[in-house]
Amino acid sequence: MPEDEETMIAAVARGAMHSGRRIGVVESLTCGLLATTIGKGEKASEWFAGGIVAYGMDVKERVLQVRPGTDPCSAECAEQLAVGARDVLRTDVAVSTTGVGGPDPEDGHAAGTVFLGWATAEASGHRLLELDGEPEEILAATVDEALGLLAGLVKD
Repeated sequence: MPEDEETMIAAVARGAMHSGRRIGVVESLTCGLLATTIGKGEKASEWFAGGIVAYGMDVKERVLQVRPGTDPCSAECAEQLAVGARDVLRTDVAVSTTGVGGPDPEDGHAAGTVFLGWATAEASGHRLLELDGEPEEILAATVDEALGLLAGLVKD
């Protein structure tokens, strides 16, 4: 595991344990990579509720209550996914990943267009990432950015 990733996982674990916040994730773009990475954190079983991989729009709509017709590569989708995951997993904080990993554009969105969503009991929001590289690099960068987002959300 790269040192930067290890440092980010440790920051998420420390923040979650110190704040008492329970974390969940929902992944479309990263297909489980974020949950796998978070699960490496110290005492993850105490603060990581788990993750949902929702690749198909029908799953996003049925399981996570994403509104039909929502663009899967959008701020709205990212936020709706995070709120849905927070509710389904019953967590304090949830983060989502959605977008276009490439190598080709999809539905009018350039490869590397990624949205992270987040939701807490108080608020929800999103972050747009415009990433370059091969699909594997885009996925890795998305996981790193999501870890940074989580670390900030659980920091007490």
